[in-house]
Amino acid sequence: MISYPLPADWPTDEKAARAVQDELRGRVVLDEAGPPPGAGHVTGVDVAYDDERDVVAAAVVVLDAATLDVIEEATAVGTVAFPYVPGLLAFREIPAVLAALSRLGADPGLVVCDGYGVAHPRRFGLASHLGVLTGLATMGVAKNPFTFAYEAPAAPRGSASPLLDGAEEVGRALRTREGVKPVFVSAGHRVTLDNACAHALRLTPRYRLPESTRRADALCRAALREAAR
Repeated sequence: MISYPLPADWPTDEKAARAVQDELRGRVVLDEAGPPPGAGHVTGVDVAYDDERDVVAAAVVVLDAATLDVIEEATAVGTVAFPYVPGLLAFREIPAVLAALSRLGADPGLVVCDGYGVAHPRRFGLASHLGVLTGLATMGVAKNPFTFAYEAPAAPRGSASPLLDGAEEVGRALRTREGVKPVFVSAGHRVTLDNACAHALRLTPRYRLPESTRRADALCRAALREAAR
């Protein structure tokens, strides 16, 4: 079991959080290929909130990358300790995510976040932030394009088009099912965008969203319901 502690100086206000983003963004590694699709483990990460009680639940689900069978799963529930600020959601979510990851006995392998990596206005979304803090290879698969522009990819599964901030490609719109709206893939840390897209396709044999995300989503929602009792 590996511990992933929360930094002692974790910010609690917007100004301090933006300073942390500025400091850590330069540590993101995007020139490592990352693990090959279908090899080792893939871990899904997702978070759910109970806004009335200021409670957050994080879930991590480790899958065998070849079979997509569940190897291990863990959850953590805590109090939301950071205000809602667009672009700074990682500061609300990472404390619970790190606590859940620290409860795993298995190697997480590649971590797939329900959200963004460098496809972020400050190029430092949850996947990138989590990767820098843990040293793990990370990527993001989001349900919407955030504030970025794209042209719809062709209809067949596997088609992709650039996700753009001006002329800069920050991710890709990827068609994981024929004729179904795309997901939005971005590199997080220690994985290339090409490899992240290949992983996303391996993780979506039947549905639009990756199996890692689907399973982590169900688990964190169950943990939140249990906490409410």
